[in-house]
Amino acid sequence: MKFRPLHDRVVLRRAEGNDKSKGGIIIPDNAREKPQEGKVVAVGPGLRDEGGKLVPLDVKAGDAVLFGKWSGTEIKIGGDDLLIMKESDIMGIVEPTAAAEKAA
Repeated sequence: MKFRPLHDRVVLRRAEGNDKSKGGIIIPDNAREKPQEGKVVAVGPGLRDEGGKLVPLDVKAGDAVLFGKWSGTEIKIGGDDLLIMKESDIMGIVEPTAAAEKAA
């Protein structure tokens, strides 16, 4: 199934959380804190300004982003757990560092 968000909505996949603490203790799924980072899967076309002109979103599919702890609505599409939220709930885009690019 395909899903296309409307207006300034963004669909993203939450990053995987750590399954071990810094001390090496394995954390069960129900006690694990959900990460506030994710990867954008799809974006809407944008909002219209007062003059009716379409203003595109700043994020695009594939961007790694940070968002608020309680932001978005959890949805399930085609067996995937995703989040849908407004672009204004996104705090920023995470730019890859040179060290991360060399490791990839």
